[in-house]
Amino acid sequence: MTGPAHSTEPARPSPPATPEQRPPHAPSPAAPTSVSPTPRQLWTRSRGVVLALVVLLTAAVVIAAVRSGAQYGRLDPRSADSHGSRAVAELLADRGVSTRVVTSTEEARSAAGPDTTLLVANPDVLTDRQRSRLHAATEDSGGRTVLVTLGTPSIDALAPGVTADATTSTDSALSPGCALPEARRAGTADMGGIRYDTLAPDAEACYLSDGLPSLLHLPAPHGKGDTVVLGAPDILYNDRLDEQGNASLALQLLGSRPHLVWYLPSLSDDQAATGSERRGFFDLIPSGWLWGALQLTIAAALAALWRARRLGPLVAERLPVAIRASEAVEGRARLYRKANARDRAAAALRTAARTRLAPLVGVSPAQAHTPEILIPALTTRLHTPGQDPHPLLFGPPPGNDAALIALADQLDALEREVRHS
Repeated sequence: MTGPAHSTEPARPSPPATPEQRPPHAPSPAAPTSVSPTPRQLWTRSRGVVLALVVLLTAAVVIAAVRSGAQYGRLDPRSADSHGSRAVAELLADRGVSTRVVTSTEEARSAAGPDTTLLVANPDVLTDRQRSRLHAATEDSGGRTVLVTLGTPSIDALAPGVTADATTSTDSALSPGCALPEARRAGTADMGGIRYDTLAPDAEACYLSDGLPSLLHLPAPHGKGDTVVLGAPDILYNDRLDEQGNASLALQLLGSRPHLVWYLPSLSDDQAATGSERRGFFDLIPSGWLWGALQLTIAAALAALWRARRLGPLVAERLPVAIRASEAVEGRARLYRKANARDRAAAALRTAARTRLAPLVGVSPAQAHTPEILIPALTTRLHTPGQDPHPLLFGPPPGNDAALIALADQLDALEREVRHS
Protein backbone atom coordinates (compact mmCIF):
# COMPACT_ATOMS: atom_id res chain seq x y z
CA MET A 1 0.00 0.00 0.00
CA THR A 2 1.72 3.12 -1.21
CA GLY A 3 -0.86 5.83 -0.30
CA PRO A 4 -1.12 7.65 3.04
CA ALA A 5 -1.83 5.27 5.86
CA HIS A 6 -4.50 7.29 7.66
CA SER A 7 -6.91 4.35 8.05
CA THR A 8 -7.09 0.78 6.89
CA GLU A 9 -10.80 0.36 7.56
CA PRO A 10 -12.38 0.12 4.10
CA ALA A 11 -14.67 3.05 3.50
CA ARG A 12 -18.27 2.12 3.10
CA PRO A 13 -19.80 3.41 -0.12
CA SER A 14 -22.09 6.35 0.45
CA PRO A 15 -25.71 6.04 -0.73
CA PRO A 16 -26.38 7.37 -4.21
CA ALA A 17 -27.47 10.97 -4.35
CA THR A 18 -31.09 11.68 -5.13
CA PRO A 19 -31.96 13.82 -8.19
CA GLU A 20 -32.61 16.81 -5.85
CA GLN A 21 -29.18 16.43 -4.16
CA ARG A 22 -27.18 15.85 -7.35
CA PRO A 23 -25.54 18.97 -8.86
CA PRO A 24 -27.14 20.22 -12.07
CA HIS A 25 -24.18 19.37 -14.26
CA ALA A 26 -23.11 16.16 -12.50
CA PRO A 27 -23.20 13.08 -14.74
CA SER A 28 -25.68 10.35 -13.95
CA PRO A 29 -24.22 7.32 -12.20
CA ALA A 30 -23.39 4.60 -14.69
CA ALA A 31 -25.23 1.33 -14.47
CA PRO A 32 -23.19 -1.59 -13.15
CA THR A 33 -21.44 -3.49 -15.92
CA SER A 34 -21.26 -7.30 -15.81
CA VAL A 35 -18.11 -8.95 -17.14
CA SER A 36 -19.68 -12.42 -17.32
CA PRO A 37 -20.78 -13.43 -20.85
CA THR A 38 -24.48 -13.82 -21.42
CA PRO A 39 -25.96 -17.06 -22.82
CA ARG A 40 -26.46 -15.32 -26.16
CA GLN A 41 -22.78 -14.35 -26.27
CA LEU A 42 -21.73 -17.89 -25.36
CA TRP A 43 -23.90 -19.31 -28.14
CA THR A 44 -22.52 -16.80 -30.65
CA ARG A 45 -18.95 -17.73 -29.79
CA SER A 46 -19.41 -21.50 -29.76
CA ARG A 47 -22.01 -22.11 -32.46
CA GLY A 48 -19.32 -22.66 -35.12
CA VAL A 49 -17.67 -25.43 -33.11
CA VAL A 50 -21.03 -26.98 -32.23
CA LEU A 51 -22.10 -26.94 -35.87
CA ALA A 52 -18.84 -28.60 -36.94
CA LEU A 53 -19.29 -31.33 -34.32
CA VAL A 54 -22.86 -31.94 -35.44
CA VAL A 55 -21.72 -32.26 -39.06
CA LEU A 56 -18.94 -34.70 -38.10
CA LEU A 57 -21.28 -36.85 -36.00
CA THR A 58 -23.88 -36.89 -38.75
CA ALA A 59 -21.29 -37.91 -41.33
CA ALA A 60 -19.99 -40.66 -39.03
CA VAL A 61 -23.51 -42.04 -38.49
CA VAL A 62 -24.24 -41.97 -42.23
CA ILE A 63 -20.97 -43.73 -43.10
CA ALA A 64 -21.54 -46.33 -40.39
CA ALA A 65 -25.08 -46.94 -41.65
CA VAL A 66 -23.91 -47.28 -45.27
CA ARG A 67 -21.13 -49.69 -44.32
CA SER A 68 -23.18 -51.71 -41.86
CA GLY A 69 -24.53 -53.97 -44.57
CA ALA A 70 -22.69 -56.90 -46.15
CA GLN A 71 -19.29 -55.22 -45.87
CA TYR A 72 -16.36 -57.27 -44.68
CA GLY A 73 -12.69 -56.69 -44.12
CA ARG A 74 -9.43 -57.46 -45.85
CA LEU A 75 -8.82 -61.10 -46.89
CA ASP A 76 -12.38 -62.02 -45.97
CA PRO A 77 -13.83 -64.76 -48.23
CA ARG A 78 -17.26 -63.12 -47.89
CA SER A 79 -16.06 -59.75 -49.17
CA ALA A 80 -16.45 -58.67 -52.80
CA ASP A 81 -14.22 -55.64 -52.33
CA SER A 82 -10.92 -55.31 -54.15
CA HIS A 83 -8.98 -56.62 -51.14
CA GLY A 84 -11.54 -59.26 -50.28
CA SER A 85 -11.26 -62.97 -51.19
CA ARG A 86 -14.76 -63.91 -52.27
CA ALA A 87 -13.62 -64.83 -55.78
CA VAL A 88 -11.27 -67.50 -54.42
CA ALA A 89 -14.04 -68.96 -52.26
CA GLU A 90 -16.44 -69.07 -55.21
CA LEU A 91 -13.89 -70.83 -57.45
CA LEU A 92 -13.13 -73.33 -54.69
CA ALA A 93 -16.84 -73.98 -54.24
CA ASP A 94 -17.12 -74.81 -57.97
CA ARG A 95 -14.44 -77.47 -57.39
CA GLY A 96 -16.25 -78.98 -54.41
CA VAL A 97 -14.21 -77.33 -51.65
CA SER A 98 -16.30 -75.87 -48.85
CA THR A 99 -15.18 -72.67 -47.13
CA ARG A 100 -16.03 -71.84 -43.53
CA VAL A 101 -15.06 -68.65 -41.73
CA VAL A 102 -14.04 -68.80 -38.06
CA THR A 103 -12.99 -65.92 -35.80
CA SER A 104 -11.70 -67.64 -32.66
CA THR A 105 -8.72 -69.81 -31.83
CA GLU A 106 -10.88 -72.57 -30.36
CA GLU A 107 -12.89 -72.90 -33.57
CA ALA A 108 -9.71 -73.02 -35.62
CA ARG A 109 -8.16 -75.66 -33.35
CA SER A 110 -11.25 -77.86 -33.40
CA ALA A 111 -11.49 -77.64 -37.20
CA ALA A 112 -7.92 -78.85 -37.83
CA GLY A 113 -7.84 -82.33 -39.38
CA PRO A 114 -6.43 -84.42 -42.23
CA ASP A 115 -9.18 -83.37 -44.65
CA THR A 116 -8.99 -79.64 -43.80
CA THR A 117 -6.88 -76.72 -44.96
CA LEU A 118 -6.59 -74.07 -42.24
CA LEU A 119 -5.78 -70.57 -43.50
CA VAL A 120 -4.70 -67.98 -40.91
CA ALA A 121 -5.20 -64.55 -42.47
CA ASN A 122 -3.13 -62.38 -40.12
CA PRO A 123 -1.25 -64.45 -37.55
CA ASP A 124 0.74 -61.52 -36.14
CA VAL A 125 -2.32 -60.19 -34.26
CA LEU A 126 -2.55 -63.36 -32.17
CA THR A 127 -1.15 -63.51 -28.65
CA ASP A 128 1.69 -65.87 -27.74
CA ARG A 129 -0.73 -68.19 -25.98
CA GLN A 130 -3.01 -68.35 -29.01
CA ARG A 131 -0.10 -69.09 -31.35
CA SER A 132 1.25 -71.90 -29.21
CA ARG A 133 -2.19 -73.53 -28.87
CA LEU A 134 -2.86 -73.18 -32.59
CA HIS A 135 0.51 -74.71 -33.52
CA ALA A 136 0.00 -77.63 -31.13
CA ALA A 137 -3.36 -78.39 -32.76
CA THR A 138 -2.13 -78.25 -36.37
CA GLU A 139 1.35 -79.79 -36.05
CA ASP A 140 0.19 -83.42 -36.09
CA SER A 141 -3.31 -82.94 -37.53
CA GLY A 142 -2.39 -84.31 -40.97
CA GLY A 143 -3.95 -81.31 -42.73
CA ARG A 144 -2.49 -78.23 -44.37
CA THR A 145 -1.90 -74.92 -42.62
CA VAL A 146 -1.52 -71.76 -44.73
CA LEU A 147 -0.01 -68.77 -42.92
CA VAL A 148 -0.47 -65.47 -44.77
CA THR A 149 2.11 -62.69 -44.21
CA LEU A 150 3.74 -64.43 -41.27
CA GLY A 151 5.93 -61.85 -39.55
CA THR A 152 8.65 -61.80 -36.91
CA PRO A 153 6.26 -61.64 -33.89
CA SER A 154 4.66 -65.01 -34.66
CA ILE A 155 7.14 -66.87 -36.86
CA ASP A 156 8.93 -68.72 -34.04
CA ALA A 157 5.69 -70.09 -32.60
CA LEU A 158 3.89 -71.05 -35.83
CA ALA A 159 6.84 -71.98 -38.09
CA PRO A 160 9.83 -73.05 -35.99
CA GLY A 161 13.13 -72.93 -37.82
CA VAL A 162 12.01 -70.14 -40.17
CA THR A 163 13.19 -66.53 -40.02
CA ALA A 164 11.70 -63.46 -41.68
CA ASP A 165 13.98 -60.99 -43.44
CA ALA A 166 13.77 -57.36 -42.36
CA THR A 167 13.44 -56.07 -45.95
CA THR A 168 10.60 -57.05 -48.25
CA SER A 169 10.87 -57.88 -51.92
CA THR A 170 11.05 -54.97 -54.33
CA ASP A 171 9.47 -57.01 -57.15
CA SER A 172 5.82 -57.98 -57.28
CA ALA A 173 5.71 -60.64 -59.98
CA LEU A 174 8.18 -63.48 -59.35
CA SER A 175 8.86 -66.78 -61.07
CA PRO A 176 8.67 -70.06 -59.09
CA GLY A 177 12.31 -71.18 -59.20
CA CYS A 178 11.52 -74.38 -57.26
CA ALA A 179 10.27 -77.94 -57.75
CA LEU A 180 7.00 -77.54 -55.85
CA PRO A 181 4.27 -78.90 -58.20
CA GLU A 182 1.73 -76.17 -57.32
CA ALA A 183 4.24 -73.40 -58.04
CA ARG A 184 5.54 -74.96 -61.28
CA ARG A 185 2.00 -75.34 -62.67
CA ALA A 186 1.04 -71.77 -61.67
CA GLY A 187 4.18 -70.13 -63.03
CA THR A 188 4.80 -66.44 -62.41
CA ALA A 189 2.65 -64.99 -59.61
CA ASP A 190 2.39 -61.84 -57.51
CA MET A 191 4.39 -63.16 -54.59
CA GLY A 192 6.60 -60.17 -53.82
CA GLY A 193 6.37 -59.46 -50.11
CA ILE A 194 7.97 -60.75 -46.91
CA ARG A 195 11.00 -62.95 -47.60
CA TYR A 196 11.97 -65.93 -45.48
CA ASP A 197 14.93 -68.16 -44.77
CA THR A 198 15.09 -71.67 -43.31
CA LEU A 199 17.62 -74.41 -42.72
CA ALA A 200 15.05 -77.23 -42.85
CA PRO A 201 16.42 -79.83 -45.34
CA ASP A 202 13.02 -80.85 -46.73
CA ALA A 203 11.61 -77.32 -47.17
CA GLU A 204 10.63 -76.09 -50.64
CA ALA A 205 11.65 -72.45 -51.21
CA CYS A 206 9.78 -70.76 -54.07
CA TYR A 207 9.48 -67.32 -55.65
CA LEU A 208 12.92 -66.08 -54.76
CA SER A 209 13.92 -62.41 -54.64
CA ASP A 210 17.63 -61.71 -54.09
CA GLY A 211 18.09 -65.31 -53.03
CA LEU A 212 15.30 -65.40 -50.41
CA PRO A 213 11.88 -67.00 -51.01
CA SER A 214 8.46 -65.50 -50.29
CA LEU A 215 6.76 -68.92 -50.32
CA LEU A 216 7.87 -71.83 -48.15
CA HIS A 217 6.44 -75.35 -48.15
CA LEU A 218 7.27 -77.15 -44.90
CA PRO A 219 6.29 -80.83 -44.60
CA ALA A 220 5.21 -81.88 -41.11
CA PRO A 221 7.88 -83.67 -39.06
CA HIS A 222 5.41 -86.48 -38.40
CA GLY A 223 2.39 -87.47 -40.45
CA LYS A 224 1.14 -86.28 -43.82
CA GLY A 225 0.37 -82.66 -43.04
CA ASP A 226 2.30 -79.62 -44.20
CA THR A 227 2.58 -75.88 -43.67
CA VAL A 228 2.65 -73.21 -46.38
CA VAL A 229 4.03 -69.78 -45.53
CA LEU A 230 2.97 -66.95 -47.88
CA GLY A 231 4.90 -63.68 -47.73
CA ALA A 232 2.26 -61.79 -49.75
CA PRO A 233 -1.56 -61.93 -49.78
CA ASP A 234 -1.92 -60.62 -53.36
CA ILE A 235 -2.82 -63.98 -54.91
CA LEU A 236 -5.95 -64.07 -52.70
CA TYR A 237 -7.29 -60.60 -53.53
CA ASN A 238 -10.31 -60.27 -55.80
CA ASP A 239 -8.69 -57.63 -58.02
CA ARG A 240 -5.44 -59.59 -58.46
CA LEU A 241 -6.83 -63.07 -58.97
CA ASP A 242 -6.96 -62.80 -62.78
CA GLU A 243 -3.34 -61.64 -63.11
CA GLN A 244 -0.27 -63.80 -63.69
CA GLY A 245 -0.74 -67.29 -62.24
CA ASN A 246 -2.38 -66.02 -59.06
CA ALA A 247 -5.64 -67.95 -59.46
CA SER A 248 -3.88 -71.23 -60.23
CA LEU A 249 -1.53 -70.93 -57.28
CA ALA A 250 -4.30 -69.93 -54.85
CA LEU A 251 -6.65 -72.73 -55.91
CA GLN A 252 -3.94 -75.37 -55.70
CA LEU A 253 -2.68 -74.27 -52.29
CA LEU A 254 -6.16 -73.96 -50.77
CA GLY A 255 -7.94 -76.76 -52.65
CA SER A 256 -5.79 -79.77 -51.71
CA ARG A 257 -8.37 -80.82 -49.07
CA PRO A 258 -12.17 -80.94 -49.34
CA HIS A 259 -12.65 -78.42 -46.52
CA LEU A 260 -11.17 -74.97 -46.11
CA VAL A 261 -11.35 -73.21 -42.73
CA TRP A 262 -10.61 -69.49 -43.07
CA TYR A 263 -9.45 -68.12 -39.73
CA LEU A 264 -9.85 -64.33 -39.35
CA PRO A 265 -8.45 -63.29 -35.93
CA SER A 266 -10.55 -60.63 -34.25
CA LEU A 267 -10.49 -58.52 -31.10
CA SER A 268 -13.55 -60.39 -29.83
CA ASP A 269 -11.67 -63.70 -29.87
CA ASP A 270 -12.55 -65.51 -26.65
CA GLN A 271 -8.95 -66.57 -26.17
CA ALA A 272 -7.74 -62.99 -26.53
CA ALA A 273 -10.24 -61.92 -23.87
CA THR A 274 -9.64 -64.75 -21.37
CA GLY A 275 -6.03 -65.72 -22.05
CA SER A 276 -3.18 -65.04 -19.68
CA GLU A 277 -1.71 -62.40 -22.00
CA ARG A 278 -3.75 -59.27 -22.48
CA ARG A 279 -2.83 -56.72 -25.11
CA GLY A 280 -2.69 -53.09 -24.13
CA PHE A 281 -4.25 -50.17 -25.94
CA PHE A 282 -0.97 -49.10 -27.55
CA ASP A 283 -0.36 -52.66 -28.81
CA LEU A 284 -3.45 -52.30 -31.00
CA ILE A 285 -2.15 -49.13 -32.67
CA PRO A 286 -0.03 -49.72 -35.80
CA SER A 287 3.56 -48.59 -35.47
CA GLY A 288 3.13 -46.11 -38.33
CA TRP A 289 0.53 -44.16 -36.37
CA LEU A 290 2.84 -43.86 -33.38
CA TRP A 291 5.63 -42.46 -35.54
CA GLY A 292 3.15 -40.14 -37.24
CA ALA A 293 1.93 -38.85 -33.86
CA LEU A 294 5.53 -38.23 -32.78
CA GLN A 295 6.24 -36.27 -35.95
CA LEU A 296 3.09 -34.19 -35.50
CA THR A 297 4.09 -33.43 -31.90
CA ILE A 298 7.54 -32.25 -32.97
CA ALA A 299 6.02 -30.17 -35.78
CA ALA A 300 3.54 -28.55 -33.37
CA ALA A 301 6.35 -27.70 -30.93
CA LEU A 302 8.43 -26.13 -33.71
CA ALA A 303 5.42 -24.16 -34.97
CA ALA A 304 4.70 -22.87 -31.45
CA LEU A 305 8.35 -21.83 -31.05
CA TRP A 306 8.29 -20.08 -34.44
CA ARG A 307 5.11 -18.19 -33.65
CA ALA A 308 6.35 -17.24 -30.18
CA ARG A 309 9.51 -15.69 -31.58
CA ARG A 310 7.45 -13.46 -33.86
CA LEU A 311 5.59 -11.82 -30.97
CA GLY A 312 8.65 -9.80 -29.93
CA PRO A 313 9.15 -7.97 -26.63
CA LEU A 314 6.33 -6.51 -24.58
CA VAL A 315 5.33 -2.93 -25.40
CA ALA A 316 4.29 -0.59 -22.60
CA GLU A 317 0.83 0.85 -23.20
CA ARG A 318 -0.77 3.75 -21.44
CA LEU A 319 -3.94 3.05 -19.52
CA PRO A 320 -7.09 4.19 -21.28
CA VAL A 321 -8.26 5.97 -18.12
CA ALA A 322 -6.56 7.53 -15.09
CA ILE A 323 -7.42 5.94 -11.74
CA ARG A 324 -7.36 8.18 -8.69
CA ALA A 325 -5.05 7.14 -5.86
CA SER A 326 -7.89 7.06 -3.36
CA GLU A 327 -9.82 4.60 -5.52
CA ALA A 328 -6.76 2.37 -5.89
CA VAL A 329 -6.19 2.41 -2.11
CA GLU A 330 -9.82 1.64 -1.42
CA GLY A 331 -9.87 -1.15 -3.97
CA ARG A 332 -6.75 -2.76 -2.54
CA ALA A 333 -8.16 -2.44 0.98
CA ARG A 334 -11.33 -4.20 -0.08
CA LEU A 335 -9.25 -7.03 -1.57
CA TYR A 336 -7.27 -7.35 1.67
CA ARG A 337 -10.49 -7.46 3.67
CA LYS A 338 -12.10 -9.99 1.39
CA ALA A 339 -9.04 -12.25 1.63
CA ASN A 340 -8.74 -11.65 5.39
CA ALA A 341 -5.10 -10.70 4.73
CA ARG A 342 -4.36 -8.65 7.86
CA ASP A 343 -0.69 -9.63 7.74
CA ARG A 344 -0.22 -8.16 4.28
CA ALA A 345 -2.17 -5.03 5.13
CA ALA A 346 -0.09 -4.50 8.29
CA ALA A 347 3.15 -5.05 6.35
CA ALA A 348 2.05 -2.47 3.77
CA LEU A 349 1.20 0.06 6.50
CA ARG A 350 4.52 -0.43 8.31
CA THR A 351 6.57 -0.30 5.10
CA ALA A 352 4.92 2.97 4.04
CA ALA A 353 5.40 4.45 7.54
CA ARG A 354 9.10 3.52 7.65
CA THR A 355 9.62 4.96 4.18
CA ARG A 356 8.11 8.32 5.26
CA LEU A 357 9.85 8.38 8.66
CA ALA A 358 13.36 7.64 7.41
CA PRO A 359 14.07 11.02 5.73
CA LEU A 360 12.56 12.84 8.74
CA VAL A 361 15.20 11.36 11.09
CA GLY A 362 18.13 11.53 8.65
CA VAL A 363 18.16 7.90 7.49
CA SER A 364 18.65 7.08 3.83
CA PRO A 365 15.75 5.33 2.03
CA ALA A 366 17.96 2.27 1.44
CA GLN A 367 18.33 1.80 5.24
CA ALA A 368 14.77 2.71 6.15
CA HIS A 369 13.82 -0.94 6.73
CA THR A 370 16.87 -1.83 8.86
CA PRO A 371 15.81 -1.73 12.53
CA GLU A 372 19.41 -1.36 13.83
CA ILE A 373 19.72 1.97 12.01
CA LEU A 374 16.17 3.35 11.94
CA ILE A 375 15.15 2.69 15.58
CA PRO A 376 18.07 4.54 17.28
CA ALA A 377 17.64 7.57 15.00
CA LEU A 378 13.90 7.58 15.58
CA THR A 379 14.17 7.29 19.38
CA THR A 380 16.03 10.60 19.65
CA ARG A 381 13.07 12.43 18.09
CA LEU A 382 10.42 11.07 20.44
CA HIS A 383 9.08 13.13 23.35
CA THR A 384 8.17 10.21 25.59
CA PRO A 385 11.32 8.87 27.30
CA GLY A 386 11.80 5.10 27.08
CA GLN A 387 9.35 4.74 24.22
CA ASP A 388 10.35 1.80 21.96
CA PRO A 389 8.94 2.08 18.43
CA HIS A 390 10.39 -1.28 17.39
CA PRO A 391 7.22 -3.37 18.07
CA LEU A 392 5.17 -0.77 16.25
CA LEU A 393 7.32 -0.67 13.11
CA PHE A 394 8.69 -4.25 13.02
CA GLY A 395 6.33 -6.23 15.25
CA PRO A 396 4.13 -9.26 14.47
CA PRO A 397 0.95 -8.93 12.40
CA PRO A 398 -2.24 -8.01 14.26
CA GLY A 399 -4.57 -10.78 15.28
CA ASN A 400 -7.90 -9.12 14.37
CA ASP A 401 -9.39 -6.14 12.59
CA ALA A 402 -9.49 -4.03 15.74
CA ALA A 403 -5.77 -4.52 16.28
CA LEU A 404 -5.13 -3.60 12.64
CA ILE A 405 -7.08 -0.33 13.06
CA ALA A 406 -5.19 0.39 16.28
CA LEU A 407 -1.90 -0.21 14.45
CA ALA A 408 -2.85 2.30 11.75
CA ASP A 409 -3.78 4.91 14.38
CA GLN A 410 -0.52 4.38 16.28
CA LEU A 411 1.55 4.72 13.09
CA ASP A 412 -0.25 8.01 12.28
CA ALA A 413 0.40 9.27 15.79
CA LEU A 414 4.09 8.30 15.59
CA GLU A 415 4.50 10.11 12.28
CA ARG A 416 2.82 13.27 13.59
CA GLU A 417 5.03 13.24 16.64
CA VAL A 418 8.21 12.96 14.56
CA ARG A 419 7.09 15.67 12.17
CA HIS A 420 6.37 18.16 14.96
CA SER A 421 9.39 17.38 17.08
